[in-house]
Amino acid sequence: MRKLLLILFIGLFTTGAVFAQSGTVRGKLLDAQTKEPLIGATVGVKGTTNGVAVSLDGSFKIIADNGATLVLSYIGYVTREITVTGSDLGEILLDPSSASVKEVVVSANAAQAIDRKTPIAVSSVGRVYIEEKGAGAEFPELLKAAPGVMTSKGGGGYGDSRVSIRGFSSNNVALLINGLPVNDVEAGKIFWNDWAGLSDVTTNMQVQRGIGASTVAVPSLGGTINITTKSTETQEGGTISQSLGTYGMSKTVISYSTGLTDKGWATSFLLAKNQGDGYAPGLYYTGYSYFANISKVLSPSQTLSFNFLGATQTHGQRYTFNTINTYRANTLGIRYNSDYGYLNGQMLSAEQNYYNKPLASLNHNWKIDETSSLSTVVYGSWGTGAARYLATASGTSAILTPGSSNVPRTGDIYSTIDFDAIVNKNANSVDGVASPFFQNTVNNHQQYGLLSTYKKKVGDIDLLAGLDGRYYQAEHYAEIQDLLGGRYVIDTRNNSATSPYGDLNNPNRLVQVGDKFNNDYRYQIASEGVYLQAEYNKDNLSAFASLAGTNTSNRRTDYFNYLTTDLNRVSKWVNFLGYQAKGGANYNLDAHNNLFANMGYIQRAPLVANVFVNKKNDLNPDVKPEKLFTYELGYGFRSSMFSANVNLYRATYKDRAKTYSYVDNGEVSNINITGINELHQGVEVDAKFRPINTVTLSGSLSIGDFHYTSNTGAAQVTTEGGASHTQPALLLKNLKIGEFGTSNTAAQTTAALGADIQVLPRVKIGANWNYYARYYASFDPSKITTTQQALAGQAYSNYALPNFSTTDLNFVYRFKFAGLDASFIANVYNVFNTEYIADAFENTIPGSAADYAFVKRTNAMGVWYGSPRTYVTTLKIKF
Repeated sequence: MRKLLLILFIGLFTTGAVFAQSGTVRGKLLDAQTKEPLIGATVGVKGTTNGVAVSLDGSFKIIADNGATLVLSYIGYVTREITVTGSDLGEILLDPSSASVKEVVVSANAAQAIDRKTPIAVSSVGRVYIEEKGAGAEFPELLKAAPGVMTSKGGGGYGDSRVSIRGFSSNNVALLINGLPVNDVEAGKIFWNDWAGLSDVTTNMQVQRGIGASTVAVPSLGGTINITTKSTETQEGGTISQSLGTYGMSKTVISYSTGLTDKGWATSFLLAKNQGDGYAPGLYYTGYSYFANISKVLSPSQTLSFNFLGATQTHGQRYTFNTINTYRANTLGIRYNSDYGYLNGQMLSAEQNYYNKPLASLNHNWKIDETSSLSTVVYGSWGTGAARYLATASGTSAILTPGSSNVPRTGDIYSTIDFDAIVNKNANSVDGVASPFFQNTVNNHQQYGLLSTYKKKVGDIDLLAGLDGRYYQAEHYAEIQDLLGGRYVIDTRNNSATSPYGDLNNPNRLVQVGDKFNNDYRYQIASEGVYLQAEYNKDNLSAFASLAGTNTSNRRTDYFNYLTTDLNRVSKWVNFLGYQAKGGANYNLDAHNNLFANMGYIQRAPLVANVFVNKKNDLNPDVKPEKLFTYELGYGFRSSMFSANVNLYRATYKDRAKTYSYVDNGEVSNINITGINELHQGVEVDAKFRPINTVTLSGSLSIGDFHYTSNTGAAQVTTEGGASHTQPALLLKNLKIGEFGTSNTAAQTTAALGADIQVLPRVKIGANWNYYARYYASFDPSKITTTQQALAGQAYSNYALPNFSTTDLNFVYRFKFAGLDASFIANVYNVFNTEYIADAFENTIPGSAADYAFVKRTNAMGVWYGSPRTYVTTLKIKF
């Protein structure tokens, strides 16, 4: 009996010890950079088959013994092992595999927003999402599922896509690469062909809607796209991938990293080639992208990192809007392109873009002590290239619309351009003058900058102070690229000192290949800024307040419109002061609910193109700094199965100026418009639902109201012949916002649905649906005047384009190849081959009540259709 009791006692003791050492272990797995949950990551007990998937909020629960080793892994991230020392492991951070040495960072600007902490509206896509869904997409299209965001391929040329956020076009959307501003300084736009290979080196892309988290002194108004690239790898290795797709698409990528050496050095590089025919004839392209990073851990408290990246590319462009009936009247349908032909049997685009804009940066990070640090980056960018297009003798673009007599065609009005006929005509010209011919509109520039931020922790408050200095210099001129059989072009000055086209110092000059003509001028833009920010974080409350001030200086030098002896050929520096004040707070009500609010006021210098008018150094007397006042409220919910965000926003944009060119009665005119006032407001909702571990559902909805709140001030018009006049106010009040000229902005209602299903451990399928409504054609505002309104018998109203939706599918299979990790990915875009109008331009404003008839107005509209169904397959091997 005693023995039996002893055995029972020992058994109970042992069992109790086991229960004391075993149990449920919980934690939360997050991205080390963005603090976002790594949905779908796996947590397993080493040496066993016990494993679980991470929930929507990053949380996990797993049965494990004290002292057991947990293996935490996610595709594209460094696998981490931790020892179980209790039931709650708290937050566990995983580093992206391409930025895994936390001591070496590539950004001197803390621009990443953190979930449930930074009080702004934000959406992110990570490396896995980009790899699985982005092989055949233009880079900004990866963001199209985010509420308030709309993208378009425009005419379909490689890298010609555009992005809008909350109704603000790209000149009011900032693009930051590792915290560095890379928008075009003059127009403010994002030219994605400059960064066509960026997706191959991106570890995270975050779109911040509204005022954003960036501390740069020169802010955006509509939103910020912040891209973080790969940097240092902890281990030696690389990847090679090959993609093939429709319309001759082929892309080859190779990357390699040395890993971090014992002496603290690490190097990574990537090279890629992308080529294809484009989905419409004449949109052929060839692009090379490059990336290199060299990092050095100088000491336990200091690191140095050098980045060099860019893309050189050449691609054909579709420039001309055509009517719906034109697309229907030819065999190519929506793929029709009026802007290409053949020369000596070789396809030739009438418009072509070639450019290379490398970006280099040197980052130094110094942890001074436990409470302070200093991050500094110096950077430079050097852009060289041009837009080449078919031009007339006056140096302006040839009219390529079907039926135009300016350009001969091989057959009927819908046939290809007959470049051989142009060569014969120019070769047989009696006086040797070429018309049309190819000209280059050259844009070469240099840009340099410095960003430096000092951070000091005082109790629960982080204080930041920084400098933001930039200098930009650009040269613009037209040059003869190919006379197409002719011998010369006569300078367009024609002895007229009032004309803004041609060389006043050499009138009636005979211009030949390589010679400058038409215009030759320089811009210099310098800005100096300082910023201060205080961040408070304690318990459930986080808040920030930020102040910044800038001075922007502009100068223009004109070599053609002034004699060499004229001191006015170099303008005076024109200065504009700018500032911003913004702040916000986030409060976590509990583990699931949070509320945030933000507010900001921004005064920003106008773009340089609006400072100088008449194609000369004449100052625009009506130009003013642009102003934005915005505020926003947001609510968030997080749980293991469901997460959601709701945002309400309102932004008033005042004193905007806009310059663009338009054609009236065959003559090109430039119009400078000031006093444009806008209202952007709306509601945004996005959510994710994970009913089971293998299924993730997502959705978003955005309903906006973007309209002009007043008529403009007087507009300055300069014709091609040099005549200038002032046009009365343009009647924009209450019209829906659309970019002037041939650029569109955004649908005011957007929605998206997505599904990702892990059907097998190594097989994943996904689908994404996007919907657009209340989308309006752009228009020529120069014709919206009291006179035009009287002719039409009614006020002008925007033309609403048909609502449309598209669906994309993707398939992922991950496997072992010769012992190496490999993946096969297939993407199908616009799987149902939906025909939809992606962009439209109403170049003929209704001149009578009869012109407002739906059919008549529709038939006069110039449009571009969206991309038809395309597919891309990718094989990727890691070594």
